[in-house]
Amino acid sequence: MPRTGPETVIYDVAVIGAGVVGTAIARTLARYELGCALIDASPDVGTGTSKANTAILHTGFDAKPGSLESRLLARGSVLLRDYAAAAGIPVERTGALLVAWTAGQLAALPGIAQNARKNGYLAVRELGAAALYEREPRLGPGALGALEIPDESVICPWTTPLAFAAEAAGAGARLLLDTKVTGAEHADGPCVLATTRGPVRSRWVVNAAGLGSDVVDRMFGGDGFTIRPRRGELIVFDKFARRLLRSILLPVPAARTKGVLVAPTVYGNVLLGPTAEDVGDRGDVATTAAGLGSLLGAGRRILPELAAEEVTATYAGLRAATEHSDYQIHVDAGRRYACAAGIRSTGLSASLGIAEHVVCGLAEAGLPLRPRAVPPAIPVMPYIGEAGPRPYRDAERIAADPAYGEIACHCERVTRGEIRDALAGPLPPTDLDGLRRRTRALNGRCQGFYCAATVSRLFAEFRGPRHGG
Repeated sequence: MPRTGPETVIYDVAVIGAGVVGTAIARTLARYELGCALIDASPDVGTGTSKANTAILHTGFDAKPGSLESRLLARGSVLLRDYAAAAGIPVERTGALLVAWTAGQLAALPGIAQNARKNGYLAVRELGAAALYEREPRLGPGALGALEIPDESVICPWTTPLAFAAEAAGAGARLLLDTKVTGAEHADGPCVLATTRGPVRSRWVVNAAGLGSDVVDRMFGGDGFTIRPRRGELIVFDKFARRLLRSILLPVPAARTKGVLVAPTVYGNVLLGPTAEDVGDRGDVATTAAGLGSLLGAGRRILPELAAEEVTATYAGLRAATEHSDYQIHVDAGRRYACAAGIRSTGLSASLGIAEHVVCGLAEAGLPLRPRAVPPAIPVMPYIGEAGPRPYRDAERIAADPAYGEIACHCERVTRGEIRDALAGPLPPTDLDGLRRRTRALNGRCQGFYCAATVSRLFAEFRGPRHGG
């Protein structure tokens, strides 16, 4: 546990980065008798790459056999499925079809299936064109065959890091948000992290800073990788498009990118994307006419009827790609420092596997790990998926508390009670974007056009004077 002096706290471990990987590491550390700090430059957890991805819970079937990514992805996906079930994180096991459109892609399928089996995923099977179209009758013409991956799933990317962070905080971890790390001194004794809110002292430091992980790594003497941001633009279609497909539709991957997919979301929409464009600006999450146009062209080929569906939203995320093809994870015992970088697009699925691996590495490097006598409770998160029960449909819940029957956001059926609960929760949102990721408010067809005033008023009402509202 941290020792406190007149003006300082010395943490056992400080984790830099509160995305899905950083929160998973903090959650895993919180299961031991340790004093932890979770630091992020943003005012909330999960605000970077973690909130802007394809939200697929991967099996790891297509990872490079023998790679660290392959091992941690296979392990992490199992851990996350179990954790999601316990925490109420929305997951739908839709399965996926890796569709071949050319003779060359068709010829590549047996090799991909063989690699899947090397990765320990044995349920993959090849489908001919007839079986493929029987499974997905609205698929565009010309598909020659596919691989079926029955355990690929879609998951809520917003609830996952929130659950990890809530569990860590419930076990005593301190969340230092809106706090940017600007330097590090680690010559003797505890490391002193310079931050925009003053120094943070810790015996060990874990770098899970995502797009800024190379900058932090250099503060600790590293120079083995450079983040090369890769922008992925995506299009979200209205819920009426959900009838068009049953499975995640994957392309045969190329050397540089996994390509454009079409997938359901746990919120009932359909997702198309991503693009893959290297950009120089680590904050450039703008969508472009060229990028969206290319996605629409790919969508018309994959699922022609998609072109007639309404677009709900577009967005872009940046993946923390490096010059290396594998994860960049290492532990430096001398500096009492660990780095988890270069995680790219599989970080959500692999997060708990990465966390387990990093914490084991810290233990081998000398961090004492004593399990808590009473393990932290896994938080049960508000369910914001479309497949399970929502408050507005629960007559008993509404009878007990009429606020769950008062719709505030009509597109997403978000109630006054849910907004109230989010603002009273262990990790309350600091802005409307944070509220959206906790409730789905403002996330629907109108994108807040009709409900923004009501939602904003409720946000201010339930935020209350303790937040300065």
